[in-house]
Amino acid sequence: FFGGFYVDALAGLDMAIWDLRGKLTGLPICKLLGAQRRTKLPVYVSGLPKATVNERAALAKEWIDKGFQAVKFAAAVADEGEVVEMQAIREAIGPGPQILVDFHWRYTDQEAIKLISALEPYDLAVAEAPVQSEDMAGQARVTAAVKTPVAIGEELRTIYEYRPRFVERCMSIIQPEMAHMGITAFWQVCRMAQAFHCRVMPHATIGVGIAQAASLQVSAALPNLVMHEYQHSIFDRNLQFVTGDMRCEAGYFYLPEGPGLGVEPRAALFDHVMK
Repeated sequence: FFGGFYVDALAGLDMAIWDLRGKLTGLPICKLLGAQRRTKLPVYVSGLPKATVNERAALAKEWIDKGFQAVKFAAAVADEGEVVEMQAIREAIGPGPQILVDFHWRYTDQEAIKLISALEPYDLAVAEAPVQSEDMAGQARVTAAVKTPVAIGEELRTIYEYRPRFVERCMSIIQPEMAHMGITAFWQVCRMAQAFHCRVMPHATIGVGIAQAASLQVSAALPNLVMHEYQHSIFDRNLQFVTGDMRCEAGYFYLPEGPGLGVEPRAALFDHVMK
């Protein structure tokens, strides 16, 4: 069985076992995986929660002024159209920083190819989830037709879902979500991505801090990491549920120090999940 909350539950158990192994050996998980390649990870700011295109462009500029070098907007909230949104953000932040777009599986392959091609003159960095998740043929056609790297995968849970998409060349970048996979499956998929010349840009919006720490630990060991999602409205709120020095500043996640995950659950976490 490839999906559903049953697999999410197994992911939680898997993270706990890796954390225990780290605590017993005194090593962070990244070192248990073979190497700590970095102590900080480049990020992109995910989401610009404002009401108008001008306000979203201004918010993007605020993030860039804080030292971040990549922002992502959602096609679903681009009420004046994705091209207008892209143009406004590019004008606000200038030519250097990266812009990613999340299409949230909204389009057919031909619609996606046309739209991505229209955004490319504004230096689109990544096109995320352009067509429906089940449409592997459409994903492959989009990836082959556009210059921009195509990213997919936040909804997938196992190597058995990822493998046919690697074989069919459905993407250039994968976006594994730790809370859906656990450390073992996450690591397996990222290693397979390297064999298919795909890079990794982890998804991170769920898991009340525990999955976030696990995702950072594995990402620190990856040779093919692009950057990591920073969902500011979720990450900052979830820090109340864990101890440790996990943080995001000036464009980087800083790896939490200590054995295992590098964080511990607070009492507030148990109160939260029992509500």
